[in-house]
Amino acid sequence: MGLQRRQGDLDVAREPAAAVDRGQTFDRDIVETSIPFRLDALRWSGFHTRVVLALGITWVLDGLEVTLAGALSGALKQSPVLHFSNFEVGLANSAYLAGAVIGAFGFGWLTDRIGRKKLFFITLATYLAATAATALSWSVASYALFRFLTGAGIGGEYTAINSTIQELIPSRYRGWTDLIINGSFWLGAALGAISAIVLLDPNWIDVDLGWRLAYLTGACLGLVVFVMRIWIPESPRWLIIHRRPDQANAIMRDIEHSVTGHTQERPAAAEDAPSLARPKLRLRMRDYTPLSEVAHTLFKVYRDRSLVGLVLMIAQAFFYNAIFFTFALVLSDFYGIPADQVGWYILPFAAGNFLGPLVLGRLFDTLGRRPMIALTYGVSGILLALSGYLFEIGALSAKTQTVAWMVIFFFASPAASAAYLTVSENFPLEVRALAIALFYAIGTAIGGVAGPILLGALIDTGSRSSVFAGYLLGSVLMLIAAAVGWRYAVAAERRSLESVAQPLASVE
Repeated sequence: MGLQRRQGDLDVAREPAAAVDRGQTFDRDIVETSIPFRLDALRWSGFHTRVVLALGITWVLDGLEVTLAGALSGALKQSPVLHFSNFEVGLANSAYLAGAVIGAFGFGWLTDRIGRKKLFFITLATYLAATAATALSWSVASYALFRFLTGAGIGGEYTAINSTIQELIPSRYRGWTDLIINGSFWLGAALGAISAIVLLDPNWIDVDLGWRLAYLTGACLGLVVFVMRIWIPESPRWLIIHRRPDQANAIMRDIEHSVTGHTQERPAAAEDAPSLARPKLRLRMRDYTPLSEVAHTLFKVYRDRSLVGLVLMIAQAFFYNAIFFTFALVLSDFYGIPADQVGWYILPFAAGNFLGPLVLGRLFDTLGRRPMIALTYGVSGILLALSGYLFEIGALSAKTQTVAWMVIFFFASPAASAAYLTVSENFPLEVRALAIALFYAIGTAIGGVAGPILLGALIDTGSRSSVFAGYLLGSVLMLIAAAVGWRYAVAAERRSLESVAQPLASVE
């Protein structure tokens, strides 16, 4: 037992005395650890399921927010207080996305500085306060401001949560898990659709009160998340590098005990316990990573990977936001669907989006990242162009248009999630959160913010040909992303994060 305890204590240990015996300089900032390998060796357990549920609920919130914004478009136009035009609907939705851009970048920087867990609560509090305030909006300007702040909270969540997914989930499950968690966005979309059906029915609730209660639904759901996140640990990988090796080892022991019923201090069968002889990393601890080193890493050392991440993000952001934020306007302006009925059309749309990652997600871990990125982006682009042409010639009804969207986003949903997977696993731990934030921010700023405004303006023309032109632009962007992904994406499936991108703190 004494030997077992000593090996466990040395799992995250400062530079061993043997270094001095070999004539090397003793450096108290250097640690040795096998924690990354131990995390990857764990089998799937209740711990990992709880992580998926607690983190996935955030995407449910985002899905709820985005769906409400789309479904409530008609109600906002009919509101006796706000009287939105189509352009103002698009502008307010773009304000939400702009907030997400700024929030992602600012909170992403903080995530790498102060840790993943603290940011969970800061960003969630921002979201809760802002979405509740949205229900009290009294003008177009106030509504856009509160939507901007809501987006900032959600944008910050993207960075902290995607970082945590990568750093806590075993490598052989990482791709599928990431896609499922991001795909849970559509459970929120379904919830938003149901809320819209009930709260926008003028026979039950006043038009101006209904959309306000809809936003309060999101705030109430967000309160549940606080409770679920209390027990999620800080990333041991982050703690090791940021001068907290003892805390990292304690959390690792707790995780192992939760998964296998024992820690390193107790002998167990080889198939149930991480091996005490696993390889170790030698890392130089640091307080933070300078922005100059971040820039050098992203744009020089990993320039090709940055190109892939940027292209994937821009394409999926334009594709998704341009269509999803304006689909209610298409249904109402071109198919005559009343605002209180739009929710029924969201439900099958959301089903296709959730089933895509659920069915195709495992292929990202088996067939691999490159072929699946090319497949999902390419098929999405082709199908959008085809359905756009059918829309232009008037061959689709409201129902068949919805079926077309359902099929398109069966492939587009895992494609969009793959963009987040790519930028969160392809860069070193020290810059991971900021990389996610940077590429999400740039992609959303270029593709996401412009998309709803452009499509809103094209819908305002009343011309099907103009809307088709907007759809074609989205299709071309997805096809370009498919080609770039096939040529340059990294085959990161079933590989440890440290083998995909060596930590900057690694000591040879």
